[in-house]
Amino acid sequence: MAIFLTEQEVSRLLNLPEAIDALDAAFWRQAQGEVINQPRRRLHLPEGTYHTMIAADMELRTFAIKAYTSFRPATRFLVWLYNADNGDLLAVMEADTLGQVRTGAATGVAARYLALKSTGLRVGIFGTGWQAQSQLEAVCAVREVHEIVAYSRNEARRNTFCEQMTARLGVPVVPATAPEQAAQERDIVITATTSLTPVLRGEWLAPGAFVAAVGSNLLIKREIDEETVRRSALIVVDSVEQAKIEAGDLLPPYEKRLFRWEQVAELKDVVAGACPGRTGSDQIVLFKSTGLAMEDVAVATLVYYHAQQSGAGTPLPF
Repeated sequence: MAIFLTEQEVSRLLNLPEAIDALDAAFWRQAQGEVINQPRRRLHLPEGTYHTMIAADMELRTFAIKAYTSFRPATRFLVWLYNADNGDLLAVMEADTLGQVRTGAATGVAARYLALKSTGLRVGIFGTGWQAQSQLEAVCAVREVHEIVAYSRNEARRNTFCEQMTARLGVPVVPATAPEQAAQERDIVITATTSLTPVLRGEWLAPGAFVAAVGSNLLIKREIDEETVRRSALIVVDSVEQAKIEAGDLLPPYEKRLFRWEQVAELKDVVAGACPGRTGSDQIVLFKSTGLAMEDVAVATLVYYHAQQSGAGTPLPF
């Protein structure tokens, strides 16, 4: 019988390091042709948007649809997870935390393969909201981080975020008083904002920086400027097909011929070794994340297995 998992149950059953490993394995399977992923679809209504994402993982023997609504005052997420052998519904789960964790985990996978391998790395982040939390936790899970500098426009929120994340990570998280401080002399730079215009300037980046741009998956939103794209020796995306539809950070630079899609690598090929990834310690490497349905399948399946082992969830009458 299918089960229903609340937001609180999903949060209790899921941890980010485990999700990073689950996505690492999922991207490897995708490179072997064992994953089916469809780009996000959006139904635009007068007062909001309905989004759907569908994927299947042949090795996990599961498939899922994630559907979410963006209407004021909130965005609401649900995942329906199915058995790929017989089509049985396995679980319905609230998926706000699931989405936050899988987005952070995708950055964790990218940083595992593309960030510098030195110890004591310096991290900068633009954005101090919900998604920023899992982004920092993810990079700290795959690299030894010495210090984090965080910037957002709201000083009070920025200071609170830094205090909370310092306690949570055991790494000093320092508030930046100017945006460039979150990028200059940083080995890893993350943008996790809702900004419509670039918050990161490429001129601020140090040689060897790994940039993870995760906040924009709409054509009208841009977190990074054209100079960031121009300076990037390697651009990696989670999906070229989806990036061509909704990567607002890349489409204007593409139209200006700053890069060709044929030069862009997919994360699955980096994980599987088909793309060498970083080839020099001075290279700036850009990871543009739009968020894939296959990531939701991998993490939702993980949550479901933990629920089965622990007896969590409420049985559904169908």
